[in-house]
This record gives sequence, C-alpha cells and structure tokens, in this order.
Amino acid sequence: MSQVFRVLLVAATALLPVSVVAAKPAPAPATVPTLAHNLDAANEAKLAAVIERFHKETGGEIKLVRLHKGDKPATLNLLSRFQTEDVFSQPKAFVPLYSMMSKAGVGLSVQLSEVLKPSVTDGKGRLVALPVLYSTPVMFYNKLAFRKAGLDPEQPPKTWFEMQGYLDKLQSAGYDCPYASSWPTWVHIDNVSAVSGVPAVDAKTGLKFNGLPQVKHVAMMATWSKARYFRQYGNADEASARFKEGECAIITTDSREYADFQDARGVELGVAPMPYHDDVYGGRRPTLVDGSSLWVGAGKPAAEYKQAAKFVNYLLSPEIQVELVRNHGGLPLTEAARLASLSRLLQDGRQALEAAYASLRGPGSGPVAQVSRVDDTRLIADEELAAVWADRKPAKAALDTAVTRGNSLLKAQPALKKLQPF
Repeated sequence: MSQVFRVLLVAATALLPVSVVAAKPAPAPATVPTLAHNLDAANEAKLAAVIERFHKETGGEIKLVRLHKGDKPATLNLLSRFQTEDVFSQPKAFVPLYSMMSKAGVGLSVQLSEVLKPSVTDGKGRLVALPVLYSTPVMFYNKLAFRKAGLDPEQPPKTWFEMQGYLDKLQSAGYDCPYASSWPTWVHIDNVSAVSGVPAVDAKTGLKFNGLPQVKHVAMMATWSKARYFRQYGNADEASARFKEGECAIITTDSREYADFQDARGVELGVAPMPYHDDVYGGRRPTLVDGSSLWVGAGKPAAEYKQAAKFVNYLLSPEIQVELVRNHGGLPLTEAARLASLSRLLQDGRQALEAAYASLRGPGSGPVAQVSRVDDTRLIADEELAAVWADRKPAKAALDTAVTRGNSLLKAQPALKKLQPF
C-alpha cells in the first residue's frame, strides 16, 4: 500500500460517524439464578457444597440467598412444609416445575417414587415442585436406655398402648424424659390422624381433627404428661436436641433426623415405624410424607430458567441423590436412588430409611391436606396441644377450639385448603 493511500484512508476514517468506528460494547453479563432457603448453618454448608460441585462439574452457576418472609420469590425456592402456604396464597408468583423445564428445553423424565407423588404432582401426574428433602415420622430410641431398663433393644413398641409399659420401665430406670416429640402438630395431629384413617383436614370442608381418635390420642398424651412419661420442650425440633444429648430415651420426629443423630452422645440409635392405635377401624394406615421442596419463582429471564433447569436435572442424577440422602436424610426421589442409597448408607442410615418405608406401607388414600402446611393453623394447633399437656384444658375442648379457630382462618383464605396450587 502506498504512503499516499494510507494518508487518504486515515483521513476518510476520521470523517466517519463515531458510531461506525467505535468498538462493539461488551455483552451484558448473564444473570445468575438464585436459590432462596432458610436452612441452618450446617445444612446451608451442605447445600453450598452441592452447588460448588455443580459449578465444577457442569460450569453452571447458582447463587444461594436467604429466604425472608414477604420476599419476592427467587428463581428457585427451597420451602419447608410450613412455608408452602406462600405458594398457595400467591400462586401467580410461582410456576410449575414441569413448565420451567419444558420452556428451558431440559428433559424431566424422572420416575418419582410413588410415596412422594401425591404432594408434588398435578392431576395429570406432572411435577409442580421437586420434593428434595422429604421425610415421614418415625420413632428413634436409645438402645442403651432400653438395656438399662431391662427392655429388649431389638423389640421396640409397635402400638401406643404397648408403649406406655416401656415408658414406665424407662422412668423407673432413671430417665426423667422417657419420651419426647418434635413437631407436635405434624406428628400427633396430621400423622396420628392419617395412620388412624381419619385425615385431619378435608380439602372441601376444612379442619376436622376433633373426632374420637384424635381426642383419645391427645388425652392419652395428657395422662403421660402428668405421669412425666412424656415431656414437651417446644413446638419445633427442641426435643431432638434433648434426644441427641442422651437425655430422652424415645422420640418421634422426622425420619431425616437420623443424619443429625449420627454424633449423638451416649446414644446407640434404634429406629422403628411410628406407633399406631390398634383399636381403630381398618387397622394401621401409612404415615404422611412432607418436607422441603423446590418451587420455581415466576417472571424470571429465560437465561435464569435455563440454568435453574440444568441445576434441577443435576439434583436428579443418581450420584447426587445418594449424597442428599446420606448428608440430609431425605427420602430418595426414585426407586433406583433408594436402592443405591441403601447400598451406600451406614447401619443407622439403613435402619432409618427402612423404618421410614415400613411406616409408609399400607392402603393409602391419595393426596392429604395437612394442618402443619399452613403456618397459622399449625401454631393454633401447637398452642392448644400445649394447653392440654400442661393440664390447662381437656383434650376435647382444646381440639374443638383449635378446629374452630383454624377454620375461621381458612375461611378468609380458601386457597390454603387446596391440595395443589396450580
């Protein structure tokens, strides 16, 4: 190129509009989907480790954020059973999981375990949420305490009636807390009702846990409280800490808590299905499953949904399923994951998983609404149960009051009685 031509080219370029010669702007950074949760520090660290592994193995990104009451839903939201009322009260703020996966072009061909389907699938069997940390109530007991009381540690009580004799012997052996329970409404209202074949909630008429089976059970617990066979420490998992310290000999709580009991002091862990009342019509029914599920927030950019769908697919991989069961204690999502988990779990974990599935056996009745799924109705029931067990109210009066108060609340928010929000 001649020197003259170069000069002419430079001059011509200088006369061009700035927009023609300016460098192309850098592409806007891709938005990172968020996963909102309210896990404790230990479980948050476990979830963060899964996300870090997702990043390393797939290159995908998910940002963990804390979930606060009243917040706009994140891309993905890990909601406990007490928080799912947020979805029912504002369904337009969420979208079904299957819809997000389809629009993101990511397949969702998971063969979900039958016991998990009722609470997270719609009428066509499509997944509306992912039941990542579901569990069912079981009975944990300290085999060392049983031996001290002269009880066979391999023969835990099967019925509530049989259990009273065990509690008397445990008390005589020096245990100030023979029996305690975490999540009292979940265990003693929702699940005792379900196992007795009389669900605590009717999706059409509302709460109805003041019938004869529930009154008899709560009254029995009141007599145990007076005899100091049963100790109540709170309405959440306060009793679990007492069991973990070896203070309580028996506890009914979520099956997933075996993961938290692994380092229990002075406890040789035993696990059995939740007791049942053998005098109810039709015999023992299955316990319920519930827990933390993953829900999708509405109105997010397509790029966020694509990454979120990729993460959901990652959670469904067999290896991650096994890790979730081992580290968090939830029920496996698929039958294949269940078999794989049993082959990888240590003794206590195997016992807990086997007890959970034993507790879930029996003729089911499909989806069941739950008192504990609506935080306000749970709090009402917790309050009335505490009044009975503190000998301030008779069982029938307390349950009648809880049902009346709870139904007044549900009448103002009828969407909360639905079994499924979409």
